[in-house]
Amino acid sequence: MNKMTVISEIDDLLETYCDGCFIKRELKLNGGKTMAHRFCINSCTVGDQLQFLGQELNKVKMK
Repeated sequence: MNKMTVISEIDDLLETYCDGCFIKRELKLNGGKTMAHRFCINSCTVGDQLQFLGQELNKVKMK
């Protein structure tokens, strides 16, 4: 994967799934920003994919 491909995939995921996410919005209202962020990192499948793409981006930058 090249850098631009990874960045494009990250951007697509964020626009498609994260912008306007009902779960994130409700958690932010009821539990705060930290709780919503923790959910996205630990429990959300989109968050898992974003973490994977971030690791791929780090690999590309290290080369």
